[in-house]
Amino acid sequence: MTNSETSPPSPHLPRGVHESVRPGCALLRLETTESREGVLDGAWWPRSRDIGAELPALVSALTGHLGPVTRVGLDTAAWEGLPTRIVVDDRVVHIDPFPVGDDTVLITRGDQDLFSLMVVPPNTTPEAAHAAMAQAVRADNITAAEQILIDTRSGQVLSD
Repeated sequence: MTNSETSPPSPHLPRGVHESVRPGCALLRLETTESREGVLDGAWWPRSRDIGAELPALVSALTGHLGPVTRVGLDTAAWEGLPTRIVVDDRVVHIDPFPVGDDTVLITRGDQDLFSLMVVPPNTTPEAAHAAMAQAVRADNITAAEQILIDTRSGQVLSD
């Protein structure tokens, strides 16, 4: 194969994904790999910082793809009303206060499988959110969530 026949992985999401990426959704990279070179396993764009309203839908969606979620690690300073546990689909999910910053949520499946999701701020513009999420799910991404949000200007918020 010549160089002209190979192309680097696209930093962009497929067009159909852009249409479905909106506040309240998660975007995951669910590739099984021998080594986890990427820093993040996906991204989540919640509608608000109300964890009681946002987390059940995320856990339910993740359970459908990953299997039972047992724990969620969140920074207590970043979320309103952080409980110690929630019940989702008749399963108890423990919420652990964890100093990961407001840009990351840690998901535990079973006893040891840990997944790290970048959290896109709720009021981020769609363009910035799409760019940040696309970077976060790249298998070759080595950039931390905080830097991705800075680089993609995801601090820019929707105007009223």
